[in-house]
This record gives sequence, C-alpha cells and structure tokens, in this order.
Amino acid sequence: MNVYLLIKALHIISVITWMAGMLYLPRLFVYHCTAEKGSLQSETFKVMERRLLRVIINPAMIATFAFGLWLAWLGPNPRYGWFASGWLQVKLALVLTLAAVHGLFALWVKAFGADCNIHSQKFYRAINEIPTVLMVAIVGLVVLKPF
Repeated sequence: MNVYLLIKALHIISVITWMAGMLYLPRLFVYHCTAEKGSLQSETFKVMERRLLRVIINPAMIATFAFGLWLAWLGPNPRYGWFASGWLQVKLALVLTLAAVHGLFALWVKAFGADCNIHSQKFYRAINEIPTVLMVAIVGLVVLKPF
C-alpha cells in the first residue's frame, strides 16, 4: 500500500470533519442567541456546542495538522518535501488563520456556557462565512498549485 495515499486520505477525512464542525458551530450560535438564558433550549445548545467542539472539532483539527504536516514532509523534494513550495506556504498561513477562527469559536462556546454572549445573530451569520472563504482558498491552492 502507498503510505502517501493513505496519509492523504486520512488528511482529507480529517479536513472534512473539521470543516463540518466549523460550519455547524456558528449556526448553533445563531440559534442559541434566540434562546432565553437559563431555558432548557439554552442549556441544550450549551451541551451541543461544547460536545461538538471537544469531541469532533478539536480532534479533527489536530488530525488535520498531523496528517497535513506529514504529507508536506513526504513531498517530492527529498530535503524539504512540499515546504519549499510557495503554494504550501500560503496554504499554511490560511490554515493557521482557520485555526485562529477555531480558537475564537472555542472562546464563544465558553461565553455561551457562562451566559455571557455579547454578539448578535447577525454577527454569527457573518462569521459563519469566514471558514467557507478560507476553505475555498485552501482547496484552490492545493488543487491548482499556482506557484
């Protein structure tokens, strides 16, 4: 079996899982904004958000980084793998930006958990687009390798 292809498949699965969570969590925030603090609905959203973050999104991000870095190291350049490629350097910057957004989501899960949310539904609807834009740019770089 080709190890590179196996690692690539695991990386893609991890990315899909991470992105599914990153696209769903802000939608939960949108709905959570409408729930009255202390209500059964609000408490249910707290559990859903916390579990989504801890059980799905965090492990998927870690796996994405691990498999992605492994792939980059296995690249065609015997000394630098893919790391010498300009497209990968830009991709890594975008992935780190996505990880920063992930960090913000974690902060907002904590804020909702403490009934201290300060943002509106409109804010979370707009924020929901950021992972999508980053994902499109990252996939474009990986597929097209423009530089």
